[in-house]
Amino acid sequence: MPRVAVITDSNSGITQMDGKNMGISVLPMPFTIDDKTYYEDINLTREEFFQMMADGRDIMTSQPSPGDVMDLWDKALEKNDQVVYIPMSSGLSSSCQNARMLANDYKGRVFVVNNQRISVTQKRSVQDAMNMAENGYDAARIRDILERERLDASIYIMLDTLKYLKKGGRITPAAAAIGTLMRIKPVLQIKGERLDAFSKARTLAQGKQTMINTIHHDIDTLYGGIEKGDVFTYAVHAQVPEAFSVFKKEVEAAFPTLPIEEGQLSLSVCCHIGPGALAMATVKKCKYLK
Repeated sequence: MPRVAVITDSNSGITQMDGKNMGISVLPMPFTIDDKTYYEDINLTREEFFQMMADGRDIMTSQPSPGDVMDLWDKALEKNDQVVYIPMSSGLSSSCQNARMLANDYKGRVFVVNNQRISVTQKRSVQDAMNMAENGYDAARIRDILERERLDASIYIMLDTLKYLKKGGRITPAAAAIGTLMRIKPVLQIKGERLDAFSKARTLAQGKQTMINTIHHDIDTLYGGIEKGDVFTYAVHAQVPEAFSVFKKEVEAAFPTLPIEEGQLSLSVCCHIGPGALAMATVKKCKYLK
């Protein structure tokens, strides 16, 4: 049975401490803030990130250097036969494709997974990979299973502000101004490769209900149904604990038979949508042991 190490990046929302407790390595993602490079959970905390955002600092996501990626792989291969590396979705960054090119030099010892997930759904993939490795699956098979089931996950995010979509060029300044004036609460979807507009809500309550209804639909129609217990479901937020406390209770009331896991949107997502967002996610349970 090969010894397989699982590695991911901090886009998964897994902190350095979480990674140590889980027995995995987490590559910290770099951010460029006013021309200086910071590394998530190394010299940049969530609190500092959101304070810089509130201060109007110029924040941009960046890619890890090839050296940082390979250093982590090399260290893991000192004690393991193979590595499964699970980066963020290839549709949201080119870092996955770059990692695949780097893996060519490792002659079948490093397997890069493109399962098109981020944040809590990416974390779920990491947990599945760990379970498969513990059950004797080699790295190639783990990669193949995760990529086969890559679309069995959904995230819906209700924004608190249009400011950061405008800043990133995803909507025009005019559309942002009209949306702000009309107090529109856009709901975005991350499924597969893209971050897309999903619906528009006029009120906070309407936006939350849209996410709840859509998660109900995905569970019942796409992922096997609540009765079978074939899903993991999440309530998530972007640095808005008080509003999230209320939201999570509403989600639990809407899904009384499901355990609702909570989490925070990773900083790479928050960089593009801003603070104050509420979100829901659901992931179909991986069938690698069935």
